[in-house]
Amino acid sequence: MTIDSKDYCVTPDKKVDLDKWPTIVDPYYKSTKEYKEILLRHLEKLSSLQQLHYASHRQALLLIFQGMDAAGKDGAIRHVMSGVNPEGCEVFSFKQPSAEELEHDFLWRTTCRLPERGRIGIFNRSYYEEVLVVRVHPELLRSQGLALELRDDKNVWKQRFGSIVDLEKHLHRNATQIIKIFMHLSYDEQRKRFLERIDEPEKNWKFSTADIHERKYWKHYMSAYEDCFHATSTHHAPWYIVPADDKENARLIVSQIVLDALGEIKMAYPKTTAKRRLELRAIKKLLVK
Repeated sequence: MTIDSKDYCVTPDKKVDLDKWPTIVDPYYKSTKEYKEILLRHLEKLSSLQQLHYASHRQALLLIFQGMDAAGKDGAIRHVMSGVNPEGCEVFSFKQPSAEELEHDFLWRTTCRLPERGRIGIFNRSYYEEVLVVRVHPELLRSQGLALELRDDKNVWKQRFGSIVDLEKHLHRNATQIIKIFMHLSYDEQRKRFLERIDEPEKNWKFSTADIHERKYWKHYMSAYEDCFHATSTHHAPWYIVPADDKENARLIVSQIVLDALGEIKMAYPKTTAKRRLELRAIKKLLVK
């Protein structure tokens, strides 16, 4: 089966009802062996495109991963990007803001980590936390030291959505392509994965009591995500909602989305000038001698 990444893309300006987006779809593989073969083919293509992207040095690619706890963000990044040359790729995970970060505007800490031209930047969570977690827990907004008008609950989210869209427009105009991926996990599947983390000793480190606390706000998070997708999915920075209950299938879909994103970038190996060719011939003569 061919994976069409457009099937998972959020149409700009269209309202999203996550209850109508599947958390699981028919698998694109018939066996574990076939899954590994498909993923390997994707990784080989990705490696080739990433090398061209790095050599071309014209544009940057920013991949943003969002999702509920245990949605498989880490696993998707680890498996899909395993074939990429580390020299051309960086991953940043954003946790609770530090005291220094809270002294700046909400986009500052992620802006400092944007990828350079020719590189792939990966955000495991991102500035979108400021319109998701902070929206679900408004007490966080009140503790950020903002002026009263900047934490007005009636306007702050609309204003922050506007700031995000403006930033992404600016980045697009300046040769950074942005792809945003939401790992869409079901409530029941999250429960199963939490139980696995408790029952399997090697996974205990992944589990936190805070995860259970956040689970209580599931409906609030889904509502926040729906508003976020509607406000910020654009033609130049689209959101993709990836069914995440099947980890292997999700990784295949994510890898196809990344391949398509790289394939849309105009890339070419730098052309050698006549002067450079003369230099290389002279060097070759020396080496032959």
